[in-house]
Amino acid sequence: MKTQFTRLAKPRGHLRSILLATLCASLGACAIVPGDRAYSLRDQKSAVKLPVKQNDAAEPVPDNIAIKPITAELIIDQLKATAQPQRPTATNDNLTANSGKGIKENLAAPDYKIGPGDVLTIIVWDHPELTTPAGQYRSADQAGTVVNEDGTIFYPYVGTLNVAGKTTRQVRDMLAKGLAKYIEKVQLDVRMAAFRSKRVYVVGEVSKPGLLEVTDIPLTVLEAVNRAGGFAPEADHSRVLLTRKGATYRVDIQAMYENGATEQNALLEPGDILNVQDRSFNKIFVLGEVTKPGSMVMTKKRSTLAEALADAGYITQDRSNPKWIYVMRGESETPQLFHLDGSSPDAMLLADRFPLRPRDIVYVDAADVVRWNRVVSNILPTAQTLFQVSGTQYPLFGGRQP
Repeated sequence: MKTQFTRLAKPRGHLRSILLATLCASLGACAIVPGDRAYSLRDQKSAVKLPVKQNDAAEPVPDNIAIKPITAELIIDQLKATAQPQRPTATNDNLTANSGKGIKENLAAPDYKIGPGDVLTIIVWDHPELTTPAGQYRSADQAGTVVNEDGTIFYPYVGTLNVAGKTTRQVRDMLAKGLAKYIEKVQLDVRMAAFRSKRVYVVGEVSKPGLLEVTDIPLTVLEAVNRAGGFAPEADHSRVLLTRKGATYRVDIQAMYENGATEQNALLEPGDILNVQDRSFNKIFVLGEVTKPGSMVMTKKRSTLAEALADAGYITQDRSNPKWIYVMRGESETPQLFHLDGSSPDAMLLADRFPLRPRDIVYVDAADVVRWNRVVSNILPTAQTLFQVSGTQYPLFGGRQP
């Protein structure tokens, strides 16, 4: 009988070993939530920068990024950096007047070039039969001369003329030369009655998206937005995309308003597509121990750390550690991490002067006791299971444990 008792005890010891291994695995998995190990940054003061692999370089090695404390000196340095307006540079993603990428300067407006579908009004003085051959009671666009699809017009005594791509002055000279054979000292004038051949497209976050005719009045980016009813409430003034001949440029109208970057107000050409983006890109994220974690949209890309914390309901008093507030910025190849000691008396003054940028992540770390309570809450169900297994009664031995 003693031998049987020993054989039954071994499986029970094996079961306890399995439960113990499960407990250890559960403890090791208690800190796999993103951002849950931010407390480790308190000692090493650095974070790992993910490598950017280059095609013509060797295998990249991750670098460490030093965490910058948010102090008065840092705020002063940032104010000095932004004291001079930084105007956009000529890149593939940004539009400037002198970029040399097919964008014309807004210095001198070119003359309007006639195209198919345009309507011309031709006035020959002292010859009403040539000026209004269809009658004087019709409007200018109805009585005018329409440019054919092949870019030609027909005029009495002159015949067929190719006017596509020419200005009104050039057409006037051509007609005067042709009529000089029949009219002595001919005097005539050529005007545009209707502009129909050239259009631009304005879409996105504007009040009245659609087609806009290009006239003899220069049509710039800002003029096109105004003619489309202006910006909609969700429009991002700094992200207006201009597509021309297969290339897309970013127009920063907000920089035009605030920094005087008038080179952003480029002249539009026929066939251009102007797409006003919404504000979804200008989001910031507030995570960690705050009352209402989540994302929020910046207004005209202006928000401070204090405003972000206030909009998130501020930090929770019973779960957070205000001494460890982080701002993570990864808008470039070299991310930046900032740390604010919220327990200092001047912390909120510094937070109110620290500007955030789109896609910034604000993280408030948890208090040590809260982290311990969370670990205990994960261990407690497993401990209860072990207690219940250890207290199991075995009827084979009269209710006694083997």
